[in-house]
Amino acid sequence: MRNHRNREEKEYTGESLRQEREYGLFWYSWLWHFIRPFMIALCVALVVTGVVMAAWNSIDRHFFAPVDENDPSEITFTVASGSSLTRVANNLEAENLIRNRTVFKYYADFLGYGQKIQAGEYKVRRDMRMQDIMELLTTGDGNPITRNITVIPGWGVRDIAAYLKEQNVIPDEEQFLGLCRSGRDFSAYYYVADVLGTGNAASRLFALEGYLAPDTYEIYTNATAEDIIKKLLSQTEAVFINEYHDRADELGMTMDQVITLASMIEKEAKTADFARVSAVFHNRLKANMALGSDVTVKYASGVKRMSLTNSDLQVQSPYNTYLHKGLPIGPICSPSAAAIRAALYPDEQFLADNYLYFCSKDPNTGELHFSRTLEEHNLAVSIYAPLWQAYDKEQGL
Repeated sequence: MRNHRNREEKEYTGESLRQEREYGLFWYSWLWHFIRPFMIALCVALVVTGVVMAAWNSIDRHFFAPVDENDPSEITFTVASGSSLTRVANNLEAENLIRNRTVFKYYADFLGYGQKIQAGEYKVRRDMRMQDIMELLTTGDGNPITRNITVIPGWGVRDIAAYLKEQNVIPDEEQFLGLCRSGRDFSAYYYVADVLGTGNAASRLFALEGYLAPDTYEIYTNATAEDIIKKLLSQTEAVFINEYHDRADELGMTMDQVITLASMIEKEAKTADFARVSAVFHNRLKANMALGSDVTVKYASGVKRMSLTNSDLQVQSPYNTYLHKGLPIGPICSPSAAAIRAALYPDEQFLADNYLYFCSKDPNTGELHFSRTLEEHNLAVSIYAPLWQAYDKEQGL
């Protein structure tokens, strides 16, 4: 009986061990079923990562790494104004500061550095990585590449040249004056070409007088006299809009005649009186009278006095509107946009009332007195002439 029980116990124990073994094998198989793909994927990832790292290290070494990690010496690298990204990349490679200009160009474009690179002089080292060089070139060198200049309405070519020289924008005045005197280098501007084609350009003091538009401009610090003149000439085209051309045609005037008249208005009056002075000049032109404008005499002779003498008024010059009827041979200064408009649109009431004369009431304020007849004008002159003489004396003129 006992032997039978022992046999049953052995059989039970053996069966249990077999079941436990099968159960263990089941879980091992189940775990392996899920772990195996992960292990394979991990191994593949490690291999791919290794390949990618090796490839990247090779690319980095050939394209992005410093040209010479052991060379910390500084090299002055210049980015000129207006340089393209291609030009910068070519120059960097030529200076042996980067490994490949094409990679630099496209990588800088991809990262957005292409539009941020600033002109200037930089201290670059051959132990710098390519991206470090890119970042450096976007910071600027601390020296401004642009500056502002302001041309005041009523300034003539000589005034502008003196101002630019004083501001250290140009090295000397003579080149600037020479370019403005002949105007030949700027004949691509249609209004300059018209002036040069009038036949009297050689008799003008400056062919470009009146066409260097007053305004505030941003220019490059290395701008040449020619660059500056072109910028000022271009503004004249922007100011003299199509409406003004149409209006000039209505009046039977050329653009040059309008600019000339506007320059006289600019020198004779303050803005508030521009249209009235314009009306006086239009009335005198219509009546075939000499314009008799003091400012044209002052331009021709260089006299600064308010009170002109008979000798001053006799100066022989095609600009002298006392001796020659009609407009002077050309503009006498750079007129403002307001003066140009006034030349085209004179005061209607003053036109209708046929005002023919004006004179200064107060040299300090620029206020004017207007008259219809010569008798009224002569009376006004007798009243205000002592003020002009006193002003000249105060000014040391």
